[in-house]
Amino acid sequence: MVTELTYTENIFAGTRADLLARISQQLKPKRFKHVQRVEQTAIDLAKRNDVDLEKASIAGLVHDYAKQRPDADFIAAIKQYHLDPILLDYGNAIWHGVVGAELIKHELGIYDEDILNAVRHHTTGAIYMSPLEQIVYMADYIEPQRDFPGVDEARQLAKTDLAKSVAFQAKHTLQYLVENGKPVYPKSIDTYNAWVPQYPNV
Repeated sequence: MVTELTYTENIFAGTRADLLARISQQLKPKRFKHVQRVEQTAIDLAKRNDVDLEKASIAGLVHDYAKQRPDADFIAAIKQYHLDPILLDYGNAIWHGVVGAELIKHELGIYDEDILNAVRHHTTGAIYMSPLEQIVYMADYIEPQRDFPGVDEARQLAKTDLAKSVAFQAKHTLQYLVENGKPVYPKSIDTYNAWVPQYPNV
């Protein structure tokens, strides 16, 4: 069952349908369906954790807003908005969150820092994450079409102990990157160090 919220907080200058229309112009159909599933997962987690539902809806929908932009757009934005030059050493997996937040701000007029941080950190995590950031981080990881070893455990943890589920994802994501010889963005290591020692058994 889809929860279609009526936006009342003026975080985005328009309705949920308006936001969906804007996002659909940026994403291919498969990715567009993904962000809607993440939105619904985020709303469910927000209800469980007493987090603002409208913010969860918006953050879930926009988290991959920039995912399918050409690399040149991100490189230009890193320079234009004076972002950390280390970003130039990475690619879309990092850019679409960290840099994408700037594009959301300037193109969609969404300035809520909690939502923007949820976008920035939805793939890398962060040392400190607000409840909304934790929700989007997890919702992207466990949305219904995700299928990988451990996803069911992650889903159960997210329902019962949000912070512990964050530690689970941080640990398993780092394991995946290391085992597959992929570059590790420094913030991902910071996230591991901040969250996993609190829950060493995840």
